[in-house]
Amino acid sequence: MSRPGSPGGQPGPEWNPSEPAPGGSTAVRDALPTPGDPEQAFAELQAGNRRFVTGTPRHPNQDAGHRAAVADGQHPFAVIVGCSDSRLAAEIIFDRGLGDLFVVRTAGHTVGPEVLGSVEYAVTVLRTPLVVVLGHDSCGAVQAARAADTTGTPPAGHLCAVVDAVVPSLRRAAAEGVDDIDRIVDIHIAQTVEAMLDRSAVLAAEVAAGRCAVVGMSYRLAAGEARAVTAVPGEARGVAAAPTGPGAVDGAQPAASAALA
Repeated sequence: MSRPGSPGGQPGPEWNPSEPAPGGSTAVRDALPTPGDPEQAFAELQAGNRRFVTGTPRHPNQDAGHRAAVADGQHPFAVIVGCSDSRLAAEIIFDRGLGDLFVVRTAGHTVGPEVLGSVEYAVTVLRTPLVVVLGHDSCGAVQAARAADTTGTPPAGHLCAVVDAVVPSLRRAAAEGVDDIDRIVDIHIAQTVEAMLDRSAVLAAEVAAGRCAVVGMSYRLAAGEARAVTAVPGEARGVAAAPTGPGAVDGAQPAASAALA
């Protein structure tokens, strides 16, 4: 059975087989690094996103050989809890392929029992070392929640559940004096990270044991860049020191105000 990052990647359509592959590799089936812990997994996501942003994707693990290799099992190195926005396709923006990412998507990356159960399955059964909450600028779910909260008019149908899940982030942003929609999105990402750890004792235990980390990232639709917003534990992402402040809980939960300062 193949593992994430194993040989089998196909370079992009612009690549000429008679020339070296992008990134200096010399063969179609050059292996990408195989992440073995949270830090390595996050570094691999960053590397893939850089390839996507600069227009030099390798499209790894997307060929027929790898498809057959992972048919009997999966070992994804990251869980992506992302917004359902059609422009936020995780395997594309992180330049990965089949078997690499375990993706769960809802509007506004809202978290319910099914989402938490899916994450718990990935980190305990599949032993995935990294969970990423992936939001994006100009998020329609956040804007819809803001409009409903401002007008006092709830949306029809089940969209109300999405709005209700985002409102606590709006309250938090208001308490911190944040009015810019994209900064509110960042706060909502951090709020989602905290909510997942609050509601899932299984995930919190995996993080406490050092087997898993949770990172919040915000994607820029036009630029294509995914940047870190917050992480638990803070040192796990290798991006910033562990946040401190009144929002931290038991040394594990990040304060959005500190993480976003």
